Amino acid sequence: MKQLSIMLLVVLLCGIGVQAQKKKTPKTKTQKQTVVYDSLLAKKLGADEYGMKKYVLAFLKPGSTKIDDQEKLFDIRQAHLKFITNLEQTGELIVSGPFMDVQPLLGIFVFNVVSVDDAKKLTEGDPAVKEGALSYEFHPWYGSAALIENAKLHTKIAKRKVAQ
Repeated sequence: MKQLSIMLLVVLLCGIGVQAQKKKTPKTKTQKQTVVYDSLLAKKLGADEYGMKKYVLAFLKPGSTKIDDQEKLFDIRQAHLKFITNLEQTGELIVSGPFMDVQPLLGIFVFNVVSVDDAKKLTEGDPAVKEGALSYEFHPWYGSAALIENAKLHTKIAKRKVAQ
């Protein structure tokens, strides 16, 4: 009986110790995250105080000319892809890609320019636009300045290049 009393006393004391410890270090549902502002990176990317900047979105659409010659269409597509790659390499195009569903909009571009006129000038050089196979619809857009880093990261994760 004496041993049982001692055991109960030990368990009770351990329980009190655990409760005291819980009061000292309360659990919180959310952890505070320390934000480290990098002013040099923000300046390099052209970020405003919110980490944002102006871009131009462009939606790729079918052009006014229907091209039935499959060989010619293939050549135009290859030239279009090369054009896109060149814009990415110069930093004028941040993100691009086709839509995956069947609809009038074919793809999207995020141009690293501040005006629609600047984006229009860039796309005038697109061989698919010159042939009338494709056209663009432009919209000014405000987004994260960090998007600029996308192209650099993409080259690190792509095993194959889309166009040569």
